[in-house]
Amino acid sequence: MDDVSRDVLFDVPLAWALETSHIEARRIRMGPSVAAGPHAHNGPVVGNVTAGSAIFQVEDGPEVLLRPGDAFFEPSGVRISRFDAQEDGVEFFAYFLLGDDQQSEMTRYE
Repeated sequence: MDDVSRDVLFDVPLAWALETSHIEARRIRMGPSVAAGPHAHNGPVVGNVTAGSAIFQVEDGPEVLLRPGDAFFEPSGVRISRFDAQEDGVEFFAYFLLGDDQQSEMTRYE
């Protein structure tokens, strides 16, 4: 490959400095029309969709349709109102930024 292309997918300012000692990477697959349900994580999550599509919504913000190549950010402790796979399901990589002795945790809301 002769050419290199670098595109910024997003640039999100963090609410506070984050001490990160390790990053946990997961490949997550959700079947057609599966909804994660309202939830929050104990640390920030950065991800990108590799296949399929999902509706993504942070708190009461706009609903966004994520497709392959799209990136997303879930702030620490903030309610993710929707992460709903569409008819084709969705596959994505999620990167959990974690501190010393911290394991990724998810809190579900009703």
